[in-house]
Amino acid sequence: MLSLSDVLEARDRVRETARHTPLEASHTFSEMTDADVHLKLENFQRTGAFKIRGATNRIATLTAAEREAGVVTASAGNHAQGVALAASRAGVDAKIVMPEHAPIAKVKATRSYGGTVVLHGADYSEAASRAHELEREEGRTYLHAFDDEDVMAGQGTIGLEILEDCPDPETVVVPIGGGGLISGVAVAIKSRRPSVRVVGVQAEGAASAAASLERGEIVTREGVDTVADGIATRRVGERTFPVIREYVDEVVTVSDPEIAVTMVHLLERSKTLVEGAGAVALAAILFEAFEYEDGETIVAALCGGNVDLNTLTTVIVRGLVETGRYLKIRTVLKDNPGALDELLEIFTAHRANIYAIQHDRTSREVGMSDAEVEIDLEMRGPDHVEAFLEALESAGYPVEVLV
Repeated sequence: MLSLSDVLEARDRVRETARHTPLEASHTFSEMTDADVHLKLENFQRTGAFKIRGATNRIATLTAAEREAGVVTASAGNHAQGVALAASRAGVDAKIVMPEHAPIAKVKATRSYGGTVVLHGADYSEAASRAHELEREEGRTYLHAFDDEDVMAGQGTIGLEILEDCPDPETVVVPIGGGGLISGVAVAIKSRRPSVRVVGVQAEGAASAAASLERGEIVTREGVDTVADGIATRRVGERTFPVIREYVDEVVTVSDPEIAVTMVHLLERSKTLVEGAGAVALAAILFEAFEYEDGETIVAALCGGNVDLNTLTTVIVRGLVETGRYLKIRTVLKDNPGALDELLEIFTAHRANIYAIQHDRTSREVGMSDAEVEIDLEMRGPDHVEAFLEALESAGYPVEVLV
């Protein structure tokens, strides 16, 4: 099983390639939770995510023949970029298979770091199947995204940095996809500070580790569905699962709406951009997915910041909806002069700011003497939304909340 000595050796190998990323105390999130929250900003890492650590360590262990033949891997995006850059720096040819719907930004970045990208399959598992075919056909060495002890050890260097920058954490919270990151971090943390609690976090739509721990054996999901594409794997690894069972104290899950809200909070309050997978650790703290004490020192690993801009737009809107700051409604008016003005008087009285309005006199959904109106609104929170909707209904307007 992975050991602390493996992680210490990895630190020496990755030192020149991977940055020692900041670990910052967050006044904002400490105030929101009554805990002492610190953020490990791995989204500031080279390639925008922690994966460069494991990829660099694994490539450093290749034999001369393996380096000559090149490497191949599968990834939803961050491991792809890590392998591409690490291989390029080592002079090794890299071919990366990514799911067909991988974020555009991650595909472009992988190519820019020198990797040859092959798009195949609906998710990571299907991409991995194609990568193994290329391994056999072209004689390349397969670099697993997480189920490899050298990769796990490389990721574990984050744990060493956490203890250097925050010597007395009480809880360290780490995302889980396939388990490579938390395996390395947990071994590093627990080997040096056995009393520190390590909590793993998964997205509800990809919670294979949580299900596997409950059953006592690896569970493979039929599919995954989450905005946190960086941890959207169907199963944890054969090598990572025993480490998780041995070293991780608890595994919890968070929902996509909770992830979206957390991403919005990080953008708005901390001016920090993370992807969905990068937000899950903090989401687990903010939404109390596990129990903690007031004043407890908690470190959340923000593992990556490579988010597609189209996805980010959707996430921001969803986050605003969840926090009661964006509302889209449909209602019906009499098709008479001044009817819209009467409706808007309620908006003005309740200080509901209009983003957009669509007035349709021809909709087949309403009577011929009526008009349908759809309105996008900026709101100030759940209480504001509730009072506003009550005012509309009290005034006799039938209201359908669309978003």
